[in-house]
Amino acid sequence: MLKSNHRVWLIGGTSESAILAEAIAQSQIHCIISVTTESAKSLYPESEFLTVWVGKLEESQISQFINNKINRILDASHPYAVEISQLAIAVSQTHNIPYLRYERPAIVAQNLANIVYLDSVETLLTGDYLTGKRVLLTLGYRMLSQFTRWQDRAILFARILPSAIALDAALKAGFTPDRIIAIRPPLCLELETALWQHWNISLVVTKASGTAGGEDNKINLANQLNIPLIIIERPLINYPQMTQYFQSAIEFCQPLNGE
Repeated sequence: MLKSNHRVWLIGGTSESAILAEAIAQSQIHCIISVTTESAKSLYPESEFLTVWVGKLEESQISQFINNKINRILDASHPYAVEISQLAIAVSQTHNIPYLRYERPAIVAQNLANIVYLDSVETLLTGDYLTGKRVLLTLGYRMLSQFTRWQDRAILFARILPSAIALDAALKAGFTPDRIIAIRPPLCLELETALWQHWNISLVVTKASGTAGGEDNKINLANQLNIPLIIIERPLINYPQMTQYFQSAIEFCQPLNGE
């Protein structure tokens, strides 16, 4: 029987984190999962070993959070959730808690005829990529406010998660209801195709979010329909320790002798 004072902090909110949480629970390891929205809470199974904490963790809350007897930090957050990853790395160093980043595998496009990689949204917005285009943005609601000033220079459409927070952000950024679709990715190729064609999209902007975010479907569809796809590359973070393997992540969560 595992000791009750052993706790894993799983930084969640992604489909991969839900798989990891289930495996951790099956290993009878107590785990506190942090997510930012109530809707993300539904990703995780009911278990006596799992506790889901909802909200954005601020630096001022960390000391109290770590008092939950955290022995491991497993970071399975979205590749673009820079703030929480940097905070978790700092916590691991300050409190001497082992940290592991689970990174979803990246996709490298083989046919680059319609693919453009950019290092940031700032590069996109300061260049002349969007002018006069019918643009589908699949970047998440947090970035939409940066496109407000482009509403009169391009016809912008937003695909967002089905949550009140995301919808409110899209509306405040100037997206009208007929230019918003709320749906959880990834979409099947048929639905992705129908959406692009229905809105007569001439440019798609997305993140390098891997298969879980439907990046592979978008790359294939861009080449099939001859529609340019701009991919915003993942932020560069110096993770102390990283893996792309589920089994390695589960082994990391196991307590050592004396814990």
